[in-house]
Amino acid sequence: MAQGDTPYVLLGTQKDYKRLIYRPTDLEDILTLPITISAGFGVLPAGTVLAKNNSGVGKGNYMKMIPYDPHATVTGAEVAPTRAYLLQEGAANAYAYVTLADSYKFKVGDSLYGVDSDVTPVDLGYVVTIDRTTYSHMALITVTSNLTTALNIAKFAYLYIKGAETAIGVLDISVDTGIGEHAQGANAGMIISNVVFYTGALINMDSNARTDVTASQFGQFTYMK
Repeated sequence: MAQGDTPYVLLGTQKDYKRLIYRPTDLEDILTLPITISAGFGVLPAGTVLAKNNSGVGKGNYMKMIPYDPHATVTGAEVAPTRAYLLQEGAANAYAYVTLADSYKFKVGDSLYGVDSDVTPVDLGYVVTIDRTTYSHMALITVTSNLTTALNIAKFAYLYIKGAETAIGVLDISVDTGIGEHAQGANAGMIISNVVFYTGALINMDSNARTDVTASQFGQFTYMK
């Protein structure tokens, strides 16, 4: 230990273990698909609801999985790792500022939308460039369509990838997709049917997501046929 250092132990935040599936002995009957998750979303716990990048064939990270975004309600308190919150107000400019870490959630060619608590998405076209060198604290993302003044940072305005608004399945194991420039993404399995979950173990499942994946709640359980 160098002179002047103060000894300490960092234990981190306590996380309670939660069983995701009601009857793990029935795992062989659960329908699961192998998937690739895009980079930049950090650690995604088992039970995270997933969506699919629908940017278009050959564009961005098309067809890779991304976290589902529960944007029917935007309060800033949602568990929504797919979001990249704006650092400046929306304006009549075809660019946006987000944190450097959040910029790695996107790839040139990705189709983006912007939204805030008014819940009226703005189609931003697709990503043309991502500038991570001009500023040391934020990235400049240039798109093909204007953000407009409709996006307000006081209303938790953020960017998300086309497709994030539609849930298609549930992550079966916890994975680390990475954060920032060293993010690599992850391979995992996505549960799509024939399963009973503990509702409390599902990370970002809302009523819209349940409709998307044809799921229903029964007491403390959520089941997908």
